[in-house]
Amino acid sequence: MKKAYKTELKLTDKQAEKVIQNLGVCRWLYNEYLGTNQKLYKDFKDGKIVDKTFITAIEFDKYINNEVKTKEEFKWINDCGSKARKKAICNAEKAFMNFFNKKAKFPNFKKKNKCKISLYFPKNNKTDWEVERHRIKIPTLGWVRLKEFGYIPTNLKVISGIITKKADKYYVSVIFEATTIKNNKVSSESIGIDLGLKDFAVISNGEVKKNINKTKKIKDLEKKLKREQKSLSRKYESEKQKKLKKGEATRQNIYKQVIRIQKLHKRLTDVRTDYINKIISEVIDQKPKSITIEDLNIKGMMKNRHLAKSVSNQKFYEFRVKLENKCKENDIELRIVDRWYASSKICSRCGNTKKELKLSERKYTCEKCGIKIDRDLNASINLKEANTYNIA
Repeated sequence: MKKAYKTELKLTDKQAEKVIQNLGVCRWLYNEYLGTNQKLYKDFKDGKIVDKTFITAIEFDKYINNEVKTKEEFKWINDCGSKARKKAICNAEKAFMNFFNKKAKFPNFKKKNKCKISLYFPKNNKTDWEVERHRIKIPTLGWVRLKEFGYIPTNLKVISGIITKKADKYYVSVIFEATTIKNNKVSSESIGIDLGLKDFAVISNGEVKKNINKTKKIKDLEKKLKREQKSLSRKYESEKQKKLKKGEATRQNIYKQVIRIQKLHKRLTDVRTDYINKIISEVIDQKPKSITIEDLNIKGMMKNRHLAKSVSNQKFYEFRVKLENKCKENDIELRIVDRWYASSKICSRCGNTKKELKLSERKYTCEKCGIKIDRDLNASINLKEANTYNIA
């Protein structure tokens, strides 16, 4: 199995300049691919062409290599590695395929300093991607110092890696070939996890993981973010009205304010992700026989404008993906119960099904056996005891 480690880099000025140039080339290729396909489709609708309505990533890469790079004004494309260029084009093609398969919206053009662009480096030679405790050797960049020492393992086989820039900082994600850890101390107990908005997760053993978005830490960060966004908006209005004579100084202040906002967004993301990682770690450390979760309709939940922000902040999909990877790594069976399974309406003691259960009823009261139990705890116990499921 594959495993990725991500950490921050300490680039020199020369290395940072080269990374920015390469990211710019990848962004240009991504946008050029989207623009070419849009033009082809428009020409087809206008009747200018008959058959060619879409160009694949392989065809576009050949077109860039044979027709574009040969021109004097496009020689700067060679500053970026061929594999990184091809990966950027493949990412654009994947975005198109997701749109055609109705998995995502129509792909947008990448804007400078506003969209995520990655720089891909495979391991072609033995000297590529050498890892030491305090530094890492990246193709075309050479040895780069790490911000965190000893985090990336030095004894695993490297497959590839990518460099990204976020909030004016540079990060490297290295993909290794890892082995599955045999779960020798398996507990006879299974675990059911019910995810929600009131509490992030309620586990069948009685543990409750609170909603971190309701804590003071998150609320203070969101309040600060709102204040900085208002400040940025005022700076844009000031530039539009041209009240200041030094327009260049205004743009520099806008860029600084954008970086402040990006750092706050990243801080919020890091706090939420760290909370999810800790919950998963605590669950895996119990060495359960199996873990059962519900297949949530997150896309449908996001359509509710009253709940969309809360659902997005909970990061349910990220939780499921990371839990699935950790279960595979530790040889634990992850069971996925169908989204239509009435886990909240079934009594966990006698099995009686309650026909009507309002969302406001936080206590489940069985009409048959009379048990009174927390609604989410009842659901998590039912998920643990579910007989119909799919294995992830």
